[in-house]
Amino acid sequence: MTVSPSSGPAHAVSRYTPLAIALHWLLGLAILGMFAVGVFMTDLPISPLRLKLYNWHKWAGVTVLTLSVLRLLWRVTHRPPVLPQAMPTWQARAYHATHYLMYALFFAVPLIGWAYSSAAGFPIVWFGQIPLPDLLAPDKALADMIKPLHELSAFALVGLASLHIAAALKHHWIDRDGLLSRMLPGRS
Repeated sequence: MTVSPSSGPAHAVSRYTPLAIALHWLLGLAILGMFAVGVFMTDLPISPLRLKLYNWHKWAGVTVLTLSVLRLLWRVTHRPPVLPQAMPTWQARAYHATHYLMYALFFAVPLIGWAYSSAAGFPIVWFGQIPLPDLLAPDKALADMIKPLHELSAFALVGLASLHIAAALKHHWIDRDGLLSRMLPGRS
């Protein structure tokens, strides 16, 4: 069977809204950028650059968390475009599972990072101006347990994002079913 669970009437929306498209690309680029900086900064010796990158990484994490809340609110209040009719059921299920997992990780990665920062005794002052509450009391042993969870969840998010990108490119170049064009900015 090739009818997807998201299939709907012919008059259904064929593209994402401009705000959904903007949030998609902004969050995608921010997450990939944060991941690259996160990998880079952990190998640096203690220095002003490392401290600056850690602060930037935390600020960006809180920003990604905030944008993820906005994206989720928009998503639950606006119906997405239907999936292509020719998409096999297993691909539609994989599409939905990947999206649900990515949304969960949009929240888990920054929240685990915030918990780690709190437990490590390094409060977050968003953009150097807005002090945020600690999620946990300082506890070095707990911080040591949380740190690998932040790293693993970040790698899982980037792995799922890579799978998402590969699937979108496959649909664009091989299937030619218009799936990717629904999310491209400035296209009608």
